[in-house]
Amino acid sequence: CLVGAIEPLENVHGANLILRRKKLAGSLIGGIKETQEMLDFCGEHNITSDIEMIDMQDINNAFERVQNNDVKYRFVIDMETL
Repeated sequence: CLVGAIEPLENVHGANLILRRKKLAGSLIGGIKETQEMLDFCGEHNITSDIEMIDMQDINNAFERVQNNDVKYRFVIDMETL
């Protein structure tokens, strides 16, 4: 598994991927190291995310809101309401 941007890969032949039923994928978010650096930076500079805290019993309503594109912030479930 390769996490992060896939740079030009030498010696990769498409037929080998197909015949051996292999998959190749990339991600623009970076790997564990880059993610940790970003989290450290946010912690040092008091950068937080905006969230909407919901109770567990409101999860179906929250899902409907996602489907209806009626969400401004990330939903976070208050686990004390479980």
